[in-house]
Amino acid sequence: MTIKLIQLYVEAIPVQSRCNADQQSLLLRLKETLIFDSSVSSKLIYWNSSTNCCSWAGVSCTDGLVIGLDISEESISGGIDNSSILFDLQHLQSLNLANNYASNASQIPSAIGRLTNLRNDFIDTQLKLENPNLSMLIQNLTELTELYLDYVYISSAHGAHWSQAISSSLPKLKVLSLRGCNIPGPIHQSFAKLQSLSVLLLDWNDISAPVPGFFANFSSLTSLSLSYCNLYGTFPEEIFQITTLQKVDLQWNPRLQGSLPEFLNNGSLQSLDLSSSKFSGFLPKSIGNLKMLSTLQLSGCSFTGSIPNSVANLTQLNFLAMSLNSFNSPIDSIHWENLVNLEFLALDSNLLHGSIPLSPFSLPVLRKLVLPHNQFYGQLPEFANISSNLLDTLHLSGNHLEGPIPTSIFNLRGLQKLKLSSNHFSGFPFNGPQQPKNLSFLDLSNNSLLIDCNGSSPTTSSFLQINSLDLSSNKLRAFPDFLRNQSRLAVLDLSENQIQGKIPNWIWKLNSLHQLNLSYNDLATLQGPLLNLTSTVSVLDLRSNNLQGQIPVFLSSATYLDYSRNNFSSSIPADIGDFLHSTAFFSLSSNNLHGIIPPSICNASDLVLVDLSNNSLSGMIPECLTGLSVLNLRSNNLTGPIPDKFDEFCGLHTLDLSRNQIQGQFPKSLVNCTQLKVVNLGNNQITDTFPCLLKNISTLRVLVLRSNQFYGRIGCPEANGSWPMLQIIDLAYNNLSGKIPGTSMTTWKEMMVNEDDSLVNLGADFGTGGSAPNFYYGDAVTITSKGSAMDLVKIPTFFTLIDFSCNEFSGSIPEEMGEFKSLYVLNLSCNAFTGEIPSSFGNMRVLESLDLSKNNLSGQIPPQLANLTFLSFLNLSNNQLVGRIPTSTQFSTFPKASFAGNKGLWGPPLTADDKAGLPVPPPASNESRRSSGHEINWDLISVEIGFVFGFGVAIGSLAFYKRWRNWYYKATLNIIFKMFPQLHQRLGNQGRHVYINQRRRR
Repeated sequence: MTIKLIQLYVEAIPVQSRCNADQQSLLLRLKETLIFDSSVSSKLIYWNSSTNCCSWAGVSCTDGLVIGLDISEESISGGIDNSSILFDLQHLQSLNLANNYASNASQIPSAIGRLTNLRNDFIDTQLKLENPNLSMLIQNLTELTELYLDYVYISSAHGAHWSQAISSSLPKLKVLSLRGCNIPGPIHQSFAKLQSLSVLLLDWNDISAPVPGFFANFSSLTSLSLSYCNLYGTFPEEIFQITTLQKVDLQWNPRLQGSLPEFLNNGSLQSLDLSSSKFSGFLPKSIGNLKMLSTLQLSGCSFTGSIPNSVANLTQLNFLAMSLNSFNSPIDSIHWENLVNLEFLALDSNLLHGSIPLSPFSLPVLRKLVLPHNQFYGQLPEFANISSNLLDTLHLSGNHLEGPIPTSIFNLRGLQKLKLSSNHFSGFPFNGPQQPKNLSFLDLSNNSLLIDCNGSSPTTSSFLQINSLDLSSNKLRAFPDFLRNQSRLAVLDLSENQIQGKIPNWIWKLNSLHQLNLSYNDLATLQGPLLNLTSTVSVLDLRSNNLQGQIPVFLSSATYLDYSRNNFSSSIPADIGDFLHSTAFFSLSSNNLHGIIPPSICNASDLVLVDLSNNSLSGMIPECLTGLSVLNLRSNNLTGPIPDKFDEFCGLHTLDLSRNQIQGQFPKSLVNCTQLKVVNLGNNQITDTFPCLLKNISTLRVLVLRSNQFYGRIGCPEANGSWPMLQIIDLAYNNLSGKIPGTSMTTWKEMMVNEDDSLVNLGADFGTGGSAPNFYYGDAVTITSKGSAMDLVKIPTFFTLIDFSCNEFSGSIPEEMGEFKSLYVLNLSCNAFTGEIPSSFGNMRVLESLDLSKNNLSGQIPPQLANLTFLSFLNLSNNQLVGRIPTSTQFSTFPKASFAGNKGLWGPPLTADDKAGLPVPPPASNESRRSSGHEINWDLISVEIGFVFGFGVAIGSLAFYKRWRNWYYKATLNIIFKMFPQLHQRLGNQGRHVYINQRRRR
């Protein structure tokens, strides 16, 4: 294992003198005790007694004494411990042992404290500092001016101990670097004594405290780096005004607030990074006084107002990123041409408007110009007098730009990536003159393009030759002819157009094509002949067309095949598995397929995901499909038992076999699938006891067993596991009985305190190998909420539901259920529960739907339920409840039907006075109980919900291409917010994507 042991670096005095004999003897003895690889040594191997040791590589002397030793990168694997000869070199001021191999070393030798002449101590390693601890290590190093302990695990640090130890032992300290050292906060007040401090680097520590105000008193401070420290509070504005300050890095402290001060003339600041913090306010005009500034990174903050024209005074600026703020001004009045050293400019995701100025394109060294997701409008300027060989990335997507894209854009001869998607452009000069030879990526998606490729002959050499072309979401009605000549084209996206008819045969003959997306068009067939056709395409997306006939099987090297949402009506070819040797993802969902799943599919050994859902397939499930990560056979006519062949190496994430005719028992071997997240066996004919074996799978998030023939109790007294991640459990319409075990439900932590407020859907990313991108598969489930059934085609990780309705559960409802403070839907209807409604239900502060109807509940309605401000559906009908219905703004919105059938209830909305309520209606038969739950109250479902969820089913649960995934995700999320409005309040603005640290990402 490569470990940087100790790197103690000083400005060594390169005076070469005659080496004292004792010094030479110590060095030779040190060489003998070190274990190193002589075959790679460039220093130690040449040390010998016949030459002056002060001339040896890595050795520095003054007056015959060794004061500097650099034996870094010598593959040293042993010989450095507390007894090492190294620590007898008492005159050492510089020691460098970095980048060696120390497989047996994990602790910093305490003998380092004997080197009392050290002026600089640099240890950038992953060693531990336990015995000695930090205090013991530095207590004798009182002359130390520089201390570097980066990534040393200071395990003895608690509270302010580390800062007290340093301030008391190292009074002359000028440089302190403790990056990634596991040190906590707060920083002790005694730290203020380090008045000589010029460099303070504490990045990657969980300090979790405010920044001390006394930092502003460090009058010699030149560099302050506190990134990724979980700081909070308000940053002391006075620190920015330290006259010697050159660098400030506060990035990735999302709780740290602050604003920028007025900067003095000729400030010394060279680098300022506040990205991903809560700094806010206006960018002061005095920012232009920082004439030495080379890096300004303000992405992911909350700045508002205009970008001051004074930024044009920052002539030394090399990197400028102010993405993801709320700047709302034009930028065409700024003299960008003054920023002659600027290489990177990113102003994306703001509210900037006006026209795109021409001046940034004339900057001599600009390489990347990133302005997407603003409100720029108008046409692009002509680039007639612009000639740039260095600008390689131009990103203007997500604005309101219009008109034809000028031919002169190709004067930017260095362009490699051109992104103009999501505008209103009407044309692009595909066959224009002077086409850039380096252009490899062109994204023109989501425009209204009329492609300028004059003539029908595709033979002209002037056509653009690129690697990746995205023309999706335009108005194409046919395949552009110029594509025939694309010898370099590797990625082609023509999805979401209006292309009709046949997929041309020539497209498979493009020699470099690897990824092809033709989804969401009106394609009907594949042009023949396809027999003996070979193609380099490895990722093919043909979903949501009108393709008919036989399923294509000629792409034997493809890793990703999506034929879902078409009109294939044949059976799956018997030899299908012989054409899927390299395939990881295979989807034929939502077609009209019939027949069996061919046994040959077992020959496709690389399969990771198979989705054959929403067809009319019959027969049994092949045993080999138990080795996948995702198996979705939902909504078919499959019969027989589930294969009980899940082995100990099972990597299954999702198993959806719902809405079939599967019989038999629950497969016991499923316990081997320890990564399971979703098990959906609903609406089958499985007969078994409750599968307690699943309690050992802690990753389980969704369990749906509804509408089967499960029976018995669900207590699982012998199960030791828990479900801390469980968010949806649906056991409705079975024959389960007994009491609900309240104690075991206390392990369902996700329903108690769900701290996952991220906008994430339940699903997984999978790789297909090679250069192909990962694909994302989103899980789906049918739920019943507010009396209505719906297909939830996206499952947000914050959504929680319990449905135990229509079983034979009895006894009282557990008080422990009141601990489910993150539960949105609870349905216990159609059982035999007795006793009172637990008053603890008042703790379910986000509950939106509560159905306790058709039980034998008694007593009064707990007044605490009136405090559930988000409760929008309540059904307590057909019980034995008595007393007055609680009064509250929320309860006044519920209809009479919510309380009917409780002859002892009174008050609005049942009665206007103190008379008892309506008589109990005759009990429903068991058959009617079972059918009623499947009925959808269409009056309660809006047209919008019906459209979005229905459209989601049409799309399917797969979203491979990010743009469609993001669009559909937002549409679905909006409907979920309308169904469960408290989610919108809870999540706030967390839907914003963070686009920061541009320097590292590009």
